[in-house]
Amino acid sequence: MSSPTTSKEKRFKDFIEGLFYALLAALVIRQLLVQAYTIPTASMEDTLLVGDFLLVNKFNYGMRTPDWIGIPYTKIGVDVPWFRFPGLRDPKQYDVVIFRYPLDPSMDYIKRCIGEPGQEVRVVNKKTIVDGIPFPIPTGSKYIDPMVYDYNQGHYIFPTFKNLGSRDNYGPIKLPDNCYWMMGDNRDNSSDSRQWGFVTRDHIVGQGLIIYFSWDSRVPWSQFYKKIRFSRIGTVIR
Repeated sequence: MSSPTTSKEKRFKDFIEGLFYALLAALVIRQLLVQAYTIPTASMEDTLLVGDFLLVNKFNYGMRTPDWIGIPYTKIGVDVPWFRFPGLRDPKQYDVVIFRYPLDPSMDYIKRCIGEPGQEVRVVNKKTIVDGIPFPIPTGSKYIDPMVYDYNQGHYIFPTFKNLGSRDNYGPIKLPDNCYWMMGDNRDNSSDSRQWGFVTRDHIVGQGLIIYFSWDSRVPWSQFYKKIRFSRIGTVIR
């Protein structure tokens, strides 16, 4: 008959092993299949609001192994060789895509895919045009500034990427192989490809899937019951 001490040690060992495997499974799922993200800015309003918590599908575009190992939420670490598994498909126009920010790959951005490799993108009086065809207007998109800036007018000129015009009149630009064009649905308030250029296939992480929680930090704590946006929970991202 085993002693009480031995029984306790076995239970503790089983608990530690179970916890280890659970954490390992969570890390694998997070890295390869589905990951949670929080929306920090208004650039995708009103499709995605500040405080939306969403799940991202990494399987569609191909799961990728880690390319960096280090201390989370810091830049202390090392780059490691990585590869991407075959995906179901490549990113397409209109997809809501999560990707590594081209100017700082340690940061993730989320925007809508406007153009695919080989396509030509331009903006004419705020209207986005791809290969001569107006881009479909997303249901949740909006313009918050009635002013329309000419090609060379105002501080909305974007000189950091090829100096191709202003926020409202831009391009045209033809996308090279393996490069995508991303823009926010809140077109007048979005740092996107107009400013910092192409997003390469290697930088693409996954596709927005569903909003699983939404928190409005602007609502005072005295109205706590209004801080949770219940109507947005379960919304499929389109």
